[in-house]
Amino acid sequence: MTTSTTTARPPFDPEVGAVLAARPDDVVTTLAPDEIAGLRARATPPDLTEVAAAAARDLTWHEARGPGGGVRVALLRPRGTSGPVPVLLHLHGGGLVVGTVADDVAAAAALHPGCAVASVDYRLAPEDPYPAAVEDAYAALSWLVAHAEELGVDPARVVVTGVSAGGGLAAAVALLARQRGWPTLAGQLLVCPMLDDRNDSASGYQMAGVGTWDRTANATAWAAYLGDAAGGPATPATASPARARHLGGLPPAYVDVGSAETFRDECVQFAARIWADGGDAELHVWPGGCHGFDGLVPDAALSIDARQARTRWLDRLLRRSTAPAS
Repeated sequence: MTTSTTTARPPFDPEVGAVLAARPDDVVTTLAPDEIAGLRARATPPDLTEVAAAAARDLTWHEARGPGGGVRVALLRPRGTSGPVPVLLHLHGGGLVVGTVADDVAAAAALHPGCAVASVDYRLAPEDPYPAAVEDAYAALSWLVAHAEELGVDPARVVVTGVSAGGGLAAAVALLARQRGWPTLAGQLLVCPMLDDRNDSASGYQMAGVGTWDRTANATAWAAYLGDAAGGPATPATASPARARHLGGLPPAYVDVGSAETFRDECVQFAARIWADGGDAELHVWPGGCHGFDGLVPDAALSIDARQARTRWLDRLLRRSTAPAS
């Protein structure tokens, strides 16, 4: 276990810190198991029809079949396009215990105007613990690739993405696809991903009780998903991607995280291990960013820079995937 005896913390970006101080009811700092129901009750998901219209996308609903039955998938495809388009397989955030298929979709659609977005309505813990969420995500990915032609998406340009718990699930899906040998992903775009059920990083202790989503909230989420196995010796990598013994042979990864958040160190280590194992990763640590800062303070200069960096990476990735072989 890594512990910290200092109370010194990296400062919040001024614009981020001002919102954290002014709107404490808009953030989740800590979370106990008996508070999950209340967190769900107070959530107001966006209207996907309105999201699609604002993003110039056509919305259709579909169902993939997985081990747990039907998995709803909302597909937002760019209007006025012909031929197959690249697609983001989007997994919403919410600590694996809260969230809806509509959450974070507007941000995913804004990443690239030419991409479709397929958002997965995966099952939540504790009602449906591991492996429910990752199997639902994998079922949606498999369905998307198998039906790519009729859906008008390019099976060679599928990028899995997510924020927070969704980012962790995206990394887990990439590992599961590698393990099962199919499908081949073009990339994985991981935004402040939740990667390690051990919950013992220096940044976790450093940021305890402040900002957004501290290590107590994180412990609640992992326990809901993994039960008594959380933090133990036998957690599989497809539950907690930081547990993977080898991170080679994965699609190119984009990892970003704030300097003032619980997940900082596990995200940095994850990118470093991808490089060490011969893989392709781009890492950004945004100075003064709390967990989910660009959703909380979208107009902050830091948030704008973070979104632009993700878009630039995605654009380079998609250009590379369509370039002729040398």
